[in-house]
Amino acid sequence: MFVPLLRRKESDTIVIMEYKISLDEQNKILAALDKRTDAEAARIKRYLAMPDLSRTPGSPLYEIVQAACSTPVLKGFDNIVIPEIVPASINFDLFDFAPDHPARSKSDTYYADDKNILRTHDTVMWYYYTQLPEVRERIARHEKLGVVCYGKVYRKDEIDRKHMNTFHQFGGWYMTPADTDPLTIDDLRNALSEIVKAVFGANAHYRFLDDTFPYTDPSLQAEVWIGPGAPTTESSDDPGPDGGRWMEILGGGMTKQSVFKKFGVEGYNAWAFGFGLERLAIISMELPDIRLLWSDDPRVKKQLHMGTKFMEVSKYPPVIRDISFIVPKTFAPNDYFDLVRDIAGDLVEQVELIDEYENAEKFGADKKSYAYRITYRSSDRTLTNEEVDVLHKKIEEGTVKEFGASVR
Repeated sequence: MFVPLLRRKESDTIVIMEYKISLDEQNKILAALDKRTDAEAARIKRYLAMPDLSRTPGSPLYEIVQAACSTPVLKGFDNIVIPEIVPASINFDLFDFAPDHPARSKSDTYYADDKNILRTHDTVMWYYYTQLPEVRERIARHEKLGVVCYGKVYRKDEIDRKHMNTFHQFGGWYMTPADTDPLTIDDLRNALSEIVKAVFGANAHYRFLDDTFPYTDPSLQAEVWIGPGAPTTESSDDPGPDGGRWMEILGGGMTKQSVFKKFGVEGYNAWAFGFGLERLAIISMELPDIRLLWSDDPRVKKQLHMGTKFMEVSKYPPVIRDISFIVPKTFAPNDYFDLVRDIAGDLVEQVELIDEYENAEKFGADKKSYAYRITYRSSDRTLTNEEVDVLHKKIEEGTVKEFGASVR
């Protein structure tokens, strides 16, 4: 059982109650990981050890969190800090993920063991919040409740300049008694309007579209207009004459009663939202590469402020290598991306699939050919062909060892 710790947190702009869930269970799982020697255990420990930029002063992700928490609509909301390793049953089952949902796959989610995973979304805070004794007492008194949660989440993902498998989310949840304070999707739209303006400015152009999530109904997404000019109409998807375009920034909706029931909560309704902090930072600063958010280069760090357009520091040249191989059809690309990360780390800018095909006569009915183009580029120095050749050779060897591949 996770035991809540309660403390008061004060800042220049907000005074909130912060609930911190015990990490005793997580620490037991980490101790078991320490005894393992497999590659998956090593990468999980490495990802968990990465700093939480949403709690790192000076990071634009921290800046977004402070701006969002300071909005009037979130004033007085509690803050909950939850484990990064959670039971899969909480992450998926309690939030109405279908039994065959792809997110449950080990090629999409990091499993610390058979039952526990690295959390894939910050919405799991709903469960931990409603199980707090003090919150249960407030529910019994039919009080209104609001809570935010933010931090790292983890999903196996492709490698390119806009995505990382470790990233940050911010979520908010507002609960009211359904009989006396009914909420609607319009209440959520009004709340999100405040938050969008707080992050992107009072003159930001934004719109709401219908969406679908396992744990909310109805659901929506919010988009902001990016680039020069303004949209001709809020309903048009056409790009602007100067290259402006709509870009999704967050999702939200009304909490499903089936989910409330699984938490042991009745008689409440709620709106909720969540957004990726990296995406907002990339949009606001026009960052060309997500890795810049983690940079220690002072030329980069001094530019990382929301609303300030990033000016490219000296651009180091890319070094490109291709790799093609034949593997069993059980091969999962996301697992391959993890191998590349393990070997080359952040020296890989992109891994692009350039070809895939089957030939039963040539390869066998149970095998398939893949070809990837790997772009190597450092954000702070010029890579030599010699060091890239060494890295690329290690990737070839790892491909053979980990996936039973025949490199062509």
